[in-house]
Amino acid sequence: MEIKHVKASEFNNEVLKADKPVLVDFWADWCGPCKMLGPVLEQVAAKVDDVQIVKINVDEESSVAEKYNIMSIPTLLLFKSGECVAKSVGFISEAR
Repeated sequence: MEIKHVKASEFNNEVLKADKPVLVDFWADWCGPCKMLGPVLEQVAAKVDDVQIVKINVDEESSVAEKYNIMSIPTLLLFKSGECVAKSVGFISEAR
């Protein structure tokens, strides 16, 4: 499944109202660990169809990052039925 880049104006429809779980990657261009995580998410997206992966650039969409108290990046939030059900901060490998 393709990874989508989401703007704050699209967050409600693309994440909170999604029919399936959504993994949100909060990232920035200047973030080294974020760049390392990108290929891992691409590998995961190629293997799974039951979870949508979206990316939110914290520099461009700071209102969403602030709403979810994103203090460090990369941060991954998993949403199901409009609710955040899991959080991971920092680089993680595909095996995790």
